[in-house]
Amino acid sequence: MDNPIDTYVATALQSYTVLAIVALLIGAAVAPYAVAVAESNENHVVVVNVDEPITGSSAQETVAELRSLRQNDSVKAVVLDINSPGGGAAASESMYLAVKRLEAEKPVYTSVGDTAASGAYYTAIPSDGIYVTPGSLVGSVGVRASVSSSGGLPPGVTTGPDKAGAMTQDEWYAAIESMQRSFVGSVMEERGDNLTVDRETVAEATVYVGGRAVNTGYADEIGNTEDAVVAAADDAGVSDYQVSYRDPAQPQTSLLGLNGSDATSGNVTVEQAPMNDNGIDRVRFFMLFGTLENERILYNSTDQGGVRDE
Repeated sequence: MDNPIDTYVATALQSYTVLAIVALLIGAAVAPYAVAVAESNENHVVVVNVDEPITGSSAQETVAELRSLRQNDSVKAVVLDINSPGGGAAASESMYLAVKRLEAEKPVYTSVGDTAASGAYYTAIPSDGIYVTPGSLVGSVGVRASVSSSGGLPPGVTTGPDKAGAMTQDEWYAAIESMQRSFVGSVMEERGDNLTVDRETVAEATVYVGGRAVNTGYADEIGNTEDAVVAAADDAGVSDYQVSYRDPAQPQTSLLGLNGSDATSGNVTVEQAPMNDNGIDRVRFFMLFGTLENERILYNSTDQGGVRDE
């Protein structure tokens, strides 16, 4: 005959086991909701690294990250932590537009490490504030084009003169002039109230260091990333917030043939522009601070008429 006490204990343990399992199942169902609520109740200031030459792929990844942050209600402000010499013209323009869209909905501040030049400065200008260190290099508002040779069409037949894919030298000049006007115009639009230099000076593509960048209005304050975070949070009206970090683009080992760069000295090496399937030289347009190997100067903004490379 079973002991009544043993029977009672066994029944109780079974009941507790069932209750424990039910509790775990309820907890598992409720936990994601609780976490989501907790996250939505937190205020975040997100620091996004832009610490590589700007290429099509790196820009795509960063633009996607900025879009995600723009749509996230828990993100109250964003800080761009920039250390880049710029990069491809089209990629830099896409970065600028992404930052401009983000800034229209929430505060965006920029902290410059060593360099925010050319396309990287283009990326920064929609920011509500730009912080630089005393040694930061800022500016280089200009566009360059590179092609490996004078080109010329190979033998063949096309259905129209433009189908061959080549650009005449006059078309190169027109394209680079259009990009230059757009770049300078954007700087004047975004920074015009702060600038102490005129449009012609901006078009000279000068690079300013630290305090000089602040004095000319290219930047706003001397400070670091922490200062930019505090300013961004204050602009967003939050005092209790978490700081998180994003590095959406992986470091690039090449930029359309970029072998390496030293942004502080402005030394950048780019291989010859590749050819398309018809053997026609492709012109590469850059918003890049540095020296391009095999570069042909198509336009010099210090001469308002442009300079042809004869």
